[in-house]
Amino acid sequence: MRRKGADGAAFETIVASGTRGALPHARASRKQMAAGELVILDLGAILGGYAADMTRTLYLGRPGPRVRNLFKAVVEAQQKAAEAARPGVRAGDVDAIARWCLKRRGLADLFTHSTGHGVGLEVHEKPRLGKNVKTRLRAGFVVTAEPGLYVEGFGGVRMEDTVLVGTAGPEILTPAAKEPWFIE
Repeated sequence: MRRKGADGAAFETIVASGTRGALPHARASRKQMAAGELVILDLGAILGGYAADMTRTLYLGRPGPRVRNLFKAVVEAQQKAAEAARPGVRAGDVDAIARWCLKRRGLADLFTHSTGHGVGLEVHEKPRLGKNVKTRLRAGFVVTAEPGLYVEGFGGVRMEDTVLVGTAGPEILTPAAKEPWFIE
């Protein structure tokens, strides 16, 4: 982050592998990563005094249909939520779009947190992109789009971008690749 100009980290980086990936805000442990596991990487930087927040998930090995299905579902929900982050749209409606994407795949019960939050001088600010939040997004707001699926005893998949709510539409401020993140 520092080599690319960041002032520092916006928060303590989260790396959660295997079953610990089913904990949305896991903390470091002595557990070592192993082949056949999902790994969630949640990190953020401060640039010019402003925070950014990004999550990517990778898989250690050749993924089977279950992992591929989880990835596809989360990437679709995340993209649709980010696309919906436009001026005048209610924060709760962005959340509803992500949930609808996961529900139609039969995965809604595995999404246990809100779709996102505001980002600015702090990494977590208002508005929250959650169920029934009536706040309307305005041009210039910066929010995250971060749906995730968490399977107890198996692991989790989360993709997160920091998104600028722009007058010409949303702008992804953390454009790192999302797929494929499979390390064979």
